[in-house]
Amino acid sequence: MKNSELNRRHFLRTSALLTGAAMLSPLAIPRSFAAATKRTAADQVMLGKTGVKLSRLGIGTGTNNGHVQTAEGKERFIKLIRHAYDQGITYIDTAHRYETFHWIRDAIKDLPREKLFLQSKVPDPPHDVLAAIDQHRKAFNTDYIDSLLVHCMTRGNWTDQWKRVMDGFDEAKQRKWISAKGVSCHSLPALKTATASDWTEVHLVRINPQGKYMDGPTPIWDGSGTTKIDPVMEQIQTMHAKGHGVIGMKIFGNGEFHDVAEREKSMRYAMSHEEINAIVIGFSKPEQIDDAIKLMNRVLAEG
Repeated sequence: MKNSELNRRHFLRTSALLTGAAMLSPLAIPRSFAAATKRTAADQVMLGKTGVKLSRLGIGTGTNNGHVQTAEGKERFIKLIRHAYDQGITYIDTAHRYETFHWIRDAIKDLPREKLFLQSKVPDPPHDVLAAIDQHRKAFNTDYIDSLLVHCMTRGNWTDQWKRVMDGFDEAKQRKWISAKGVSCHSLPALKTATASDWTEVHLVRINPQGKYMDGPTPIWDGSGTTKIDPVMEQIQTMHAKGHGVIGMKIFGNGEFHDVAEREKSMRYAMSHEEINAIVIGFSKPEQIDDAIKLMNRVLAEG
């Protein structure tokens, strides 16, 4: 009996010490728990406070307005989307202007719709806003679009010019045709307006630490120079603080970062900012997707 009591006390004391060590040292966390909390490119992450989730990495289908993807042919494009999905990449980014727009329907056919995140964009103020939004639903053969953006804003007063369209987006959201609404910007004045607007729920923002193809003070959509990144990050931080969803684009400098070190630098920068919920990269070949996933996973694992 005495030995039993001693053994019991030893067990309790040892358990308490182990518990305390686990709380103090991250190295003592069980591997199963560590594995469960490991971040990856395929993680389903929340898009701000929209209530919508998407994979951390998204596949862009509009490189040079989709000409790069269409050059591979429709059959390969469909295989590309399926390959991305098989790797856990459920976020597909498109736009009405992209040459691949009408290929999306066949690419996602038979895939579980509830597991996909489709983001599209509306260019130029349409005459009939609801008809334009409905055209997206019909083109993709889906009841709703997860995120719909007004496309490529450059002027600081875009919310005045697009007020009628924005109201149409609101009505479409009430009808459950879209789950979230927002904007893609191509200038700092437009970006500041988007951040300040309470209408905006989702931002598609150009970001890389090299400042290539990012939003600068000049209201032009195709600026290819290098600009300061701090003003853009300030806006992203404010977006995040307001609960807006933030998706980064131009991570690889519009595809101009061919050097492995340059790509890693940019990926590491994007993944180091919690304000950026997800990123999208234009892909035309399956191996490009695999390389990006490996890079993102490695950067995330290294913290």
